[in-house]
Amino acid sequence: MNFKYKAMSLQGRMVSGQLQAENTDDLEQRLQNMGLELVNYRQQQAKRQHSPKIPREELITFYFYMEQLLRAGVPLLDCLHDMRNTLEQSPLRDVISSLIEDVQAGTQLSEAMARFPKTFNSVSVQLIAVGEISGELDKIFTHLTAMVKWEDELISQTKRLLMYPIFTLVVIGGLLAFVLTYLVPELTQFLISVLPGELPARIQMLNQLSDFVIHYWYLFFIIPVLLFTLLRLAMHVSQTVRFQVDYWKLRLWLIGPILQKIILARFAAFFSLMYGAGITVIDCLETTGKITGNLAIEAALKEVQSNIDEGMKMSESFAKASLFPPLVVRMISIGENTGELDVALNNVSYFYDRQVRESIGKIQAVIEPVLILIMGLILGGVIFSVLGPLYDVIAESSQSLR
Repeated sequence: MNFKYKAMSLQGRMVSGQLQAENTDDLEQRLQNMGLELVNYRQQQAKRQHSPKIPREELITFYFYMEQLLRAGVPLLDCLHDMRNTLEQSPLRDVISSLIEDVQAGTQLSEAMARFPKTFNSVSVQLIAVGEISGELDKIFTHLTAMVKWEDELISQTKRLLMYPIFTLVVIGGLLAFVLTYLVPELTQFLISVLPGELPARIQMLNQLSDFVIHYWYLFFIIPVLLFTLLRLAMHVSQTVRFQVDYWKLRLWLIGPILQKIILARFAAFFSLMYGAGITVIDCLETTGKITGNLAIEAALKEVQSNIDEGMKMSESFAKASLFPPLVVRMISIGENTGELDVALNNVSYFYDRQVRESIGKIQAVIEPVLILIMGLILGGVIFSVLGPLYDVIAESSQSLR
């Protein structure tokens, strides 16, 4: 049964959470084992174990704390107890409470962590399992701390990469909205009062476009949202659509190659970490494929895995797949020949990480003048369309006066 409880800690602090227990006596006993005194409870309907999404900053703190205590010789359960007691009420505190409960019941830490797939990814779980077998759990937590820090920085770079094109589109869209809803109508009214006869065709077309934007402006918000929603729904329903979208992302002009390098850097870093910890190549490929976040890359890794199962060399398998650049294939070949595959893949991760930084820096340097140029072309087009006929009239009047 699932219970929602309120309890008092040894420090006199009120805490709340959820626990699975056979009955109220079992609930009270479990809370006492956690250093809590039951105050009140409410039984809930049984449901699947909740796996919250924990911010990376909190995961870094958790991994670092565990590494420091384990290295100092503190037993695992005491580490978890100390970590939980340092936290305020939060999803991470509830997760650690569940880990304590499972470990006390005789479950391995890796198995307990596997119950929270949104909190601890498959790479983390497998590495913890390797640490439990080898007896070097503190070193695994050291690697996990470095891995999450690097991943956090990589995600930050990805956001910066996508932020500038979005910012450009927003600015250009705002400029066009201002020109078409305010500037064009004002200038059109002025030209009607100045120019004899009908307005030139290009002004009439511009004015019709302005009227459309003024009366149907909401379509420019509804249609993109509707198309995006339909695309997400299609991706959720059809693996083929999702594959095509993920493949198309890697082929986007300017952004696609950088996204591909970010994904490959993440793949190489995780693969190196797992392989260095003693996990087999096949298991490394299967796990890292699931966390790439791109179905096209995942499918290519499955193809590599299948080729290796059939007896093909790892470097040949990567060369046969079409989505891996020559650098990846070359470094894997070097790693195979030297017996240091983890070192070779670390070099791939470092090289691509450096290239991504440089590419984002170049985009940041180019985006401002490009934005100014686009704005200038838009304003120049409007001015030419509106003021061109006015200039013609003034020129004709000057010639007639002569």
